[in-house]
Amino acid sequence: MIDIGLTKLALIGVVALVVIGPERLPKVARMAGSLFGRAQRYINEVKTEVSREIELEELRKMQKDVEEAASDVHSSISKSVADAENSINDAWNDSNSGSSTSWSSTPSPEALTIKAKNFRKKKLARNSAVPSWYKNQSGRRTRVISAAARVAKYRPIGAGKSAGFF
Repeated sequence: MIDIGLTKLALIGVVALVVIGPERLPKVARMAGSLFGRAQRYINEVKTEVSREIELEELRKMQKDVEEAASDVHSSISKSVADAENSINDAWNDSNSGSSTSWSSTPSPEALTIKAKNFRKKKLARNSAVPSWYKNQSGRRTRVISAAARVAKYRPIGAGKSAGFF
């Protein structure tokens, strides 16, 4: 950077005053200031443009890396899916070639009905572990009735008329 001190600026000002003259010195100073400001703005614009280009180049590089990683993942997944598909097809072909009919292991309808009856018996035993006579004796409600129906059911026969309600 140019090293300009206060004495050098004063010397430049005195020389400019002598050479340019006192009448035109303010105009020249204004023009020099505006040119200096334009130069600073231009330099700042160039700096920001260079920094944007650098960031853009970094983003392009990062995008390229991400695309390469994505293609690697895609290829590895497609390879593993193809391997799994081949192994499944091989297993399917081996099982079909080993037995003449694939439906030979299917149970008969009689065996299915027996199995269903056993299932129903087990389910009944699970759901009704407490006998119904015990449920009735312990006061568990088996049916829900409304409050008005409950009052009518448990009201003594002559209680409503003698009290003057009806």
